[in-house]
Amino acid sequence: MPSKDQITGYGTNSQGNSYDTRADSSGNTGYHYSNTDGSYYYSNTNGSTYYNSGDGYAQYTSPSGDKTTSYESAGKK
Repeated sequence: MPSKDQITGYGTNSQGNSYDTRADSSGNTGYHYSNTDGSYYYSNTNGSTYYNSGDGYAQYTSPSGDKTTSYESAGKK
């Protein structure tokens, strides 16, 4: 069973984007950015990544990095 991530730090950078850093019980680290333009990005402790543009586009990359899935809604500008 995967361990639950713990938030190890958080704040706001000079561009006004909020972020947090995370770690799991095995010492794997990750982070999350939430940007002022509505986009957000996760670099997960399992090695996967997830990006959402905030306007209809999203992309997920598997932990091994060998599979990327992109999504685009019909309403994307």
